[in-house]
Amino acid sequence: MEVKEVDKEGKRFDKVSRIEARTCESNDVRLILDYNSEIYDLPVGTKFTMVLTESLDLDSNEVGPGQTEFDQSGRSTLADEFEYVMHGKVFKMDFKGNSVEVFASFGGLLMSLQADEPQALSVFSLDAYLYLLIKRIGG
Repeated sequence: MEVKEVDKEGKRFDKVSRIEARTCESNDVRLILDYNSEIYDLPVGTKFTMVLTESLDLDSNEVGPGQTEFDQSGRSTLADEFEYVMHGKVFKMDFKGNSVEVFASFGGLLMSLQADEPQALSVFSLDAYLYLLIKRIGG
C-alpha cells in the first residue's frame, strides 16, 4: 500500500493521525486508518505492507479461531516481523452494489478498508477480532 494523504481533514488529536492509502496492485483497495503518530510515522508517499490476521502465531495450527489473548511467553510471533501492531475488532460491514467496506476499531483508532471487488474482503466477518500489522517497504 502507499500513503496518499495524511490528516486530510486536519489533525484532531495530538498523538493520532489518519492516513488514506491505496494498494499498488490492480485490485484497488482503499484504506483509511487512525494510528499513533507519536510512536510511528507514515508520511505521504510511504509504501508499506499491511497484514490483517486473527492470530500472531507462526504455527497457525496451534491457535483456534476466537483466541484474543496476547501470548506473553516471549516466543517468536508474527509481530516480530513488523514495526507497528494493533489489536481490534470488526464492528461493521457495508455492502453497496459491487463494493464492500469493512470497519474495525483498535481501541478507538478506526480503520475503513474498501474494495470494489467484494471477494477481496470476503475473509472478514462481523465481530471478528484481528491484529493489524504494518512494516514500511524500503525504509
